[in-house]
Amino acid sequence: QVQLVESGGGLVQAGGSLRLSCAASGISFSINRMGWYRQVPGMQRELVAVIFRGSSTTYADSVKGRFTISRDNAKNTVYLQMNSLKPEDTAVYYCNLMGGLTWSNYWGQGTQVTVSS
Repeated sequence: QVQLVESGGGLVQAGGSLRLSCAASGISFSINRMGWYRQVPGMQRELVAVIFRGSSTTYADSVKGRFTISRDNAKNTVYLQMNSLKPEDTAVYYCNLMGGLTWSNYWGQGTQVTVSS
């Protein structure tokens, strides 16, 4: 059974930094991509950043230049380094994994990031 365990969320002042981690276990297939989404109450979940098997990356325009996604393939772990945080980055951040021939989709339980002004 695939499990995604996130860590690293918390409370930080505007301008500060946080690093999120997501470790995947129970993987028996090729990982096509891993990434991060975020959601605030009453809003749709939105893509923050993803990293593909070939290490190419995609970022939301709102985080470009501030966030960096990376992956440790040996550990099946994805990271999100978040710098210059803004109050509007406050959300629950969810780890996402897509893999296998059918691009099966998996989610972590979410970790709260709160940025105070």
